Amino acid sequence: MSANTTAEELVPGYSIRRGVSGERAMLVKFLRQSYQDAFPHQDFSHLERTVEKYFSAQTPFWWVEEKREEISNLDYHRFSAAVACLWMGNAIDQVSGDRHAHIFLLYVVPEHRRKGIGRALMQHAEQWALKRGDRQIGLQVFSSNQAALHLYHQLGYRTQSFWMLKPLYPQT
Repeated sequence: MSANTTAEELVPGYSIRRGVSGERAMLVKFLRQSYQDAFPHQDFSHLERTVEKYFSAQTPFWWVEEKREEISNLDYHRFSAAVACLWMGNAIDQVSGDRHAHIFLLYVVPEHRRKGIGRALMQHAEQWALKRGDRQIGLQVFSSNQAALHLYHQLGYRTQSFWMLKPLYPQT
């Protein structure tokens, strides 16, 4: 897909379009919601800093919007509401040293899940990475997100490493 904001069909009933810099606040909102779904009692206001740090022309994002027949093509973007987001970035493979595509965010609002949107966004991400010349694509997923893990395994993703954390408590 080109860098313009022309909407293209993603799956029946839904279109995809590339985001623009003026939609940065909406990207933050979707990023927060993705974490809020997994950790409903946490405050994720700090994620705005994540977007500030990594948002650039080299980290594109796309919106998925439900098609609405009654809206003219010119007014489509003004009246449609995003139901999913894909935000891509870069990572360095710590074994090979090669730059590769990384999925910062893939989020589908709950009411629109299980309609093929997530799978189609993953395919979109892979096509974007291939066009750039990347030979691999990476992502991070919480071990508690069984639906996402199932999808990623179906699409051929395999665990390469584990991110481990240990809470530290000051000695009293």
